[in-house]
Amino acid sequence: MLLGYNTNGMAHHHPFQAVELLAEIGYTSVAITLDHGPLDPYDGEFTRRLAQMRRLLERLGMRSVIETGARYLLDSRHKHEPTLMTAEPAGRARRIDFLRRAIDAAHLLSSDCVSLWSGSLAEAIPEAEAFERLRAGLSETLDYALQRGVTLGFEPEPGMFIDTMQRYGHLLGLIDAPDFRLTLDVGHLHCQGELPLADQVRRWASRLVNVHLEDMRRGVHEHLMFGEGEIDFPPVLAALSESGYAGAVHVELSRHSHQAPEAARRAFEFLQPIWPVNRDRRG
Repeated sequence: MLLGYNTNGMAHHHPFQAVELLAEIGYTSVAITLDHGPLDPYDGEFTRRLAQMRRLLERLGMRSVIETGARYLLDSRHKHEPTLMTAEPAGRARRIDFLRRAIDAAHLLSSDCVSLWSGSLAEAIPEAEAFERLRAGLSETLDYALQRGVTLGFEPEPGMFIDTMQRYGHLLGLIDAPDFRLTLDVGHLHCQGELPLADQVRRWASRLVNVHLEDMRRGVHEHLMFGEGEIDFPPVLAALSESGYAGAVHVELSRHSHQAPEAARRAFEFLQPIWPVNRDRRG
């Protein structure tokens, strides 16, 4: 089990400098959020820069995942839009094109997965119709991912159409493919009262391909520094370890870019003493 960090919490850093800083602190994986700047998937230099990133990750011995949660990359006026739930087919097609670019990036970097979510449903349509819209978009995306040998990690997100593990379970009834797996955000579970957290980890362990970690308060979707929320982390980390999860756990402090070096260090210093690998080494 690896400890990583999401670059959406380092938005004011050049991605290459962010990765080097994270490696210096001790992180061994990075969740790369594709966004404006050097790793903009619509920039003509994108492929060349990915090749540079691959060499950097190899030199530092770091793993990666590709994250697709950039807020205003596709629409400068509307956060996260368009999504797979957008009413206009052209908008959904644009999101799928972006996801394909993310899949290409994951393929080039040999990343563990591409992490994605549903988006919000802004119109009143029947539930079955909404699920069918999402299924169609995900199926098209998954077909492309399979061609590229890339795994998808779907993340339930508060405020979006698929927001809970129960709704994710329903989605699996429509798309139950081996490479359609789970990005589990521990803070989201706590926010929405899906407790006990350790039990949720054990229940979904066989689906896990990516984990997000941050502190949070129940009922408030705000990513907090460890110790500023309500989560008891040792049982969660123990459950991940005992379940055999061998992927990365990525700290997601998406609102801490203004103090990114300090935030990344504080998070590492909080987690290292309770990390299961460290505990095992002490015997």
